[in-house]
Amino acid sequence: MPTTSFVPRSRLLRLCIPCTALLICACTVGPNFKPPAVNAPAHYVSRDARAPSTAITYGRNPPPDWWTQFHSARLNAVVRLALTDNRSLAATVADLARARQTVAARSGQRLPQITANAGAARQQYGAAFSGPLTFPAFSAFSIGPTVSYLLDYNGSLKRAVEQQQALADAQAYQLDAARLALSGNVALQSLTIAGGRAQVQAVQDLLHEDRRNIGLVQSSLDAGMATRVELLSAQSQLAQDRTLLPPLRRQLARARDALSILVGRAPADWNPPRFTLADFHPPQALPLSLPSALAHRRPDILAAEARLHAATAAIGVATANLYPQIKLTASASQQALDPGQMFSPASTAWSLAAGLAAPVFDGGTLHARRRAAVDAARSALARYQQTVLQSFGQVADVLQDRKQDTAAMEAQKQAQDIAQTSLLLTRQSYQAGNTGILQVLDAQRQYLRARLGYLQAQIRHIEDVVQLYLALGGAEPTLGSHPQTASALQINQ
Repeated sequence: MPTTSFVPRSRLLRLCIPCTALLICACTVGPNFKPPAVNAPAHYVSRDARAPSTAITYGRNPPPDWWTQFHSARLNAVVRLALTDNRSLAATVADLARARQTVAARSGQRLPQITANAGAARQQYGAAFSGPLTFPAFSAFSIGPTVSYLLDYNGSLKRAVEQQQALADAQAYQLDAARLALSGNVALQSLTIAGGRAQVQAVQDLLHEDRRNIGLVQSSLDAGMATRVELLSAQSQLAQDRTLLPPLRRQLARARDALSILVGRAPADWNPPRFTLADFHPPQALPLSLPSALAHRRPDILAAEARLHAATAAIGVATANLYPQIKLTASASQQALDPGQMFSPASTAWSLAAGLAAPVFDGGTLHARRRAAVDAARSALARYQQTVLQSFGQVADVLQDRKQDTAAMEAQKQAQDIAQTSLLLTRQSYQAGNTGILQVLDAQRQYLRARLGYLQAQIRHIEDVVQLYLALGGAEPTLGSHPQTASALQINQ
């Protein structure tokens, strides 16, 4: 049998010296990430279009549970239920857990890898191999560990871990964004239900007045003081006003179904609370984060920054692939032809090896990948900057909407009061025989439009408050503290 040769100890030392030098001189290639500077303006809107400062507290951030500022126990309960049982949020929680496990898996590659090997073989050498010698069939047994270690002298593995950690951070901020969007959708759908019920009630009150008008005309007709045409006009008005109910009821039903889905329930299995506009009491003074602070609290901005960090680390990974890879391996085993001799001193075998693999010619693939990583980082930077600009624009839009909607609500309230007074006087004049039924119907239509307009203005005014909380990013980011919700999938380990 061929004899086994061993590496002399002096050669082994000469092999370890350059490896030790590489470890001492190791560096991490690629650019180090620095959060980009944000050129934040002093204000969200221009001075001429600035919202009144009496209802805004500048420099203050929204509270963590911003929806509690409406002082609605019903809304608080529904939001808590949605944050616990929403299925999309549970999926986002699972995505974050997966991202963190990916970081752990990539971090483990920086440590030595140990595998246990065991083998048994039965072998017979052919005559073409052994020549005139004849070797009988024999059995061979071996068992022992093998240790391998990829020398991360250029920081390739370190950059890969950094990239995965940044992606996990982005996923964590995505969870913050999902929670913010979910709470906002719950509040808006609840407000839609309240507004829909108020508008349905307004139309039903109108139908009651239509029937009352028909009764007045019928009494006048019986007394010979009205004509058949006037009665038909009153009946026609009732028929037209009835057409207003189906669209409002359809909108109300859809809002109820949407809210059921948000809380993780089928529409047939859960009935939302009977929200009314009285359940929503917007705070008198709203918080408004400074533009310079907005970029450090909105979860979508922080997620874009984390993705930029990951793209920057990817440049380091692509750069490290241009360098040689050095892999160290060592093994120790017990080898014997007889299982009874497996653990005797004569059965001990070991090996040490160092391997180097360097790219020589790849058709420009590695350099192209590095250039692609640089371009991806530039794209991520532009997307981050665009996200910041959009956030400033969203806050500015909400402030402008709130200013205009406040003025519209005041005007609609005045229009409703005038139309209500006009309707009352017109009906009294009709009963006195001074005006016709057409004037009463016209006054009634004016009042209906004014009442519905005022209700819609109230709804928009409350929506503006919700949108402002959402535009400001809700609560402070909670990176690293995302407990799994109760509705997340429970998977046996």
